[in-house]
Amino acid sequence: MKTSFYLRTLFLCLLAITFGCSGSDDSGNDDNNGGNGGNNGNSLTSISIVANPTSAFVGETITFTVSGNTGTNLTSQAEISVDGSAISGNTFTATAEGNYSVVATYDTFTSNTVNLIVNIPPLRFNKNVLIEDYTGAWCGYCPRVSFGIERVEESTNQAVPVAIHRGNASGSNVDPYNFPAAVLENMIGLQGYPTAMLNRTTEWAYPEPLNTPQVINLTGNDAEIGLAMSPTINGNNMSIDVNVKFGEDYSASDLKLVVYVLEDGLIYNQTNYTSYYGGGSVIVDFEHNHVLRSCLTDLLGDDIPSAETTEENVYTRTFDVPVPSNVSNSSNINVVAFVVGSNNAALNARAADFGDDQAFEEN
Repeated sequence: MKTSFYLRTLFLCLLAITFGCSGSDDSGNDDNNGGNGGNNGNSLTSISIVANPTSAFVGETITFTVSGNTGTNLTSQAEISVDGSAISGNTFTATAEGNYSVVATYDTFTSNTVNLIVNIPPLRFNKNVLIEDYTGAWCGYCPRVSFGIERVEESTNQAVPVAIHRGNASGSNVDPYNFPAAVLENMIGLQGYPTAMLNRTTEWAYPEPLNTPQVINLTGNDAEIGLAMSPTINGNNMSIDVNVKFGEDYSASDLKLVVYVLEDGLIYNQTNYTSYYGGGSVIVDFEHNHVLRSCLTDLLGDDIPSAETTEENVYTRTFDVPVPSNVSNSSNINVVAFVVGSNNAALNARAADFGDDQAFEEN
């Protein structure tokens, strides 16, 4: 009996000692909790820095993040240096192009080196939208598009409208301003009149006067091609310098130049099936504007030599031609020029009055 009692007592003591040794101390720290004295790899041994982005343009902001090998974000505590000079905070905006080296330091640690590439921003121009309105004085629904164009022009000066009149000289569908544009109608797959094409590839949605945002949304300041013109007129002769500047290298693309001569202020009765312009079946003495009178290039465009379409190059084409014989008043004519790509889309367009000496609309 005594032996059994002693053995039971010894067993209970050993059990108490075992559980007591495996517990935590009063501070709540386990012997194996991975603190600075532990061996589970949670102590700080290195730091690293990343940049977003690593390639930018002059004037763009680059953001840095500094982390420890433990995963701790040390950005606000670290010192970040660009080319050896400490910066304030964790962002950097270069004022000059070049290559920059960035490191971070924290306590006794120095990070890896991040290499930044900063370039001059690419050249960009105002982006204007070309509106080609296939219309006719005999077309009763065509005033709808004319009215829509007027609404667009009230909202932006970056629209370039062209009225392409179609019709006959006699009989039905008479239009004295008819222009032979079958090749364009075939290109767009014309289904009827009126049809208004934006940049030659997008149809302006019906009803056009209520969809002016569709047109305005195609304008902007990020065009890669810019145009500038200097048209002059002397008696019955026109001299038109068309300059095209490239913000990107287009030497691998097939670009074409189209140049129109338009006339404003042409007075002729307009058939009307709409409620626009006061309604009525005929709008007497309607003023037809932006009327296409002549195309100085092929309607689908003349090739721009690929050697001329390199970045920042200026391609110049000069036209010395008589005033078109169908023009009623040479004081009302103006010029439209635009560049189209291989898919026939207009990449940018611009209008100019005679006497203008335009600069490129660079941004």
